[in-house]
Amino acid sequence: MSATLPLMPDPRRSTSSHGLAKAVAGWALVRVRGASMEPTLLDGALLLVRTGEAAAPGDLVVVRLPGRPGLAVKRAVRRDDDGWWVERDNPREGVDSWVVGAVPETD
Repeated sequence: MSATLPLMPDPRRSTSSHGLAKAVAGWALVRVRGASMEPTLLDGALLLVRTGEAAAPGDLVVVRLPGRPGLAVKRAVRRDDDGWWVERDNPREGVDSWVVGAVPETD
Protein backbone atom coordinates (compact mmCIF):
# COMPACT_ATOMS: atom_id res chain seq x y z
CA MET A 1 0.00 0.00 0.00
CA SER A 2 1.30 3.40 -0.81
CA ALA A 3 0.10 6.80 0.21
CA THR A 4 0.10 10.06 -1.64
CA LEU A 5 0.21 13.52 -0.11
CA PRO A 6 -1.45 16.30 -2.07
CA LEU A 7 0.42 19.58 -2.24
CA MET A 8 -0.33 21.62 0.83
CA PRO A 9 0.99 25.00 1.97
CA ASP A 10 4.03 24.88 4.22
CA PRO A 11 2.97 26.71 7.40
CA ARG A 12 6.62 27.48 8.23
CA ARG A 13 6.82 29.66 5.10
CA SER A 14 3.59 31.52 5.70
CA THR A 15 3.93 35.22 6.39
CA SER A 16 0.26 35.48 7.31
CA SER A 17 -1.23 34.62 10.68
CA HIS A 18 -4.46 33.48 9.05
CA GLY A 19 -5.51 31.43 6.08
CA LEU A 20 -5.13 27.82 5.01
CA ALA A 21 -1.47 27.43 5.96
CA LYS A 22 -2.22 28.30 9.57
CA ALA A 23 -5.29 26.06 9.64
CA VAL A 24 -3.45 22.95 8.37
CA ALA A 25 -0.31 23.26 10.50
CA GLY A 26 0.42 19.81 11.91
CA TRP A 27 -2.03 17.98 9.61
CA ALA A 28 -1.82 16.33 6.19
CA LEU A 29 -4.18 14.57 3.80
CA VAL A 30 -3.12 11.09 2.70
CA ARG A 31 -4.81 8.99 0.03
CA VAL A 32 -4.54 5.22 0.50
CA ARG A 33 -3.36 3.21 -2.52
CA GLY A 34 -3.39 -0.59 -2.57
CA ALA A 35 -4.84 -3.39 -0.47
CA SER A 36 -2.19 -3.96 2.20
CA MET A 37 -4.26 -2.36 4.98
CA GLU A 38 -7.58 -4.03 4.11
CA PRO A 39 -10.02 -4.53 5.72
CA THR A 40 -9.12 -1.55 7.96
CA LEU A 41 -8.46 0.89 5.09
CA LEU A 42 -9.66 0.54 1.52
CA ASP A 43 -7.90 1.64 -1.66
CA GLY A 44 -8.76 5.28 -2.34
CA ALA A 45 -9.62 6.20 1.25
CA LEU A 46 -8.65 9.73 2.23
CA LEU A 47 -7.05 10.10 5.67
CA LEU A 48 -6.52 13.21 7.76
CA VAL A 49 -3.18 12.57 9.47
CA ARG A 50 -1.64 14.37 12.43
CA THR A 51 2.05 15.01 11.64
CA GLY A 52 4.93 15.12 14.08
CA GLU A 53 3.20 13.04 16.76
CA ALA A 54 4.89 10.15 18.57
CA ALA A 55 3.63 6.73 17.52
CA ALA A 56 2.48 4.02 19.90
CA PRO A 57 2.10 0.28 19.25
CA GLY A 58 -1.15 -0.33 17.40
CA ASP A 59 -1.28 3.12 15.77
CA LEU A 60 -1.69 3.56 12.04
CA VAL A 61 1.33 5.48 10.74
CA VAL A 62 2.50 7.01 7.48
CA VAL A 63 6.13 6.05 6.88
CA ARG A 64 8.88 5.84 4.28
CA LEU A 65 9.78 2.18 3.97
CA PRO A 66 13.55 1.58 3.59
CA GLY A 67 14.53 1.15 -0.04
CA ARG A 68 11.02 1.87 -1.33
CA PRO A 69 9.76 5.01 -3.08
CA GLY A 70 7.01 7.17 -1.66
CA LEU A 71 5.05 6.85 1.55
CA ALA A 72 3.16 3.92 3.04
CA VAL A 73 0.37 3.51 5.58
CA LYS A 74 1.16 0.73 8.07
CA ARG A 75 0.45 -0.35 11.65
CA ALA A 76 3.16 0.40 14.23
CA VAL A 77 3.92 -2.84 16.08
CA ARG A 78 6.94 -2.15 18.26
CA ARG A 79 9.92 0.14 18.59
CA ASP A 80 13.43 -1.29 18.85
CA ASP A 81 17.00 -0.01 18.49
CA ASP A 82 16.69 0.15 14.68
CA GLY A 83 13.40 2.06 14.64
CA TRP A 84 9.76 1.07 14.29
CA TRP A 85 8.61 -2.38 13.19
CA VAL A 86 5.54 -1.79 11.00
CA GLU A 87 3.16 -4.33 9.50
CA ARG A 88 0.29 -4.48 7.05
CA ASP A 89 -3.19 -5.58 8.13
CA ASN A 90 -3.60 -7.76 5.01
CA PRO A 91 -0.95 -10.51 5.05
CA ARG A 92 -1.57 -11.32 1.36
CA GLU A 93 -0.77 -7.85 -0.01
CA GLY A 94 1.98 -5.27 0.21
CA VAL A 95 5.34 -4.74 1.87
CA ASP A 96 6.14 -4.20 5.53
CA SER A 97 8.99 -4.66 8.03
CA TRP A 98 9.03 -8.41 7.37
CA VAL A 99 10.44 -7.48 3.94
CA VAL A 100 12.39 -4.23 4.51
CA GLY A 101 13.20 -4.30 8.24
CA ALA A 102 12.54 -1.62 10.81
CA VAL A 103 11.66 1.93 9.73
CA PRO A 104 14.10 4.52 11.15
CA GLU A 105 12.50 6.87 13.68
CA THR A 106 12.93 9.82 11.29
CA ASP A 107 10.99 8.12 8.47
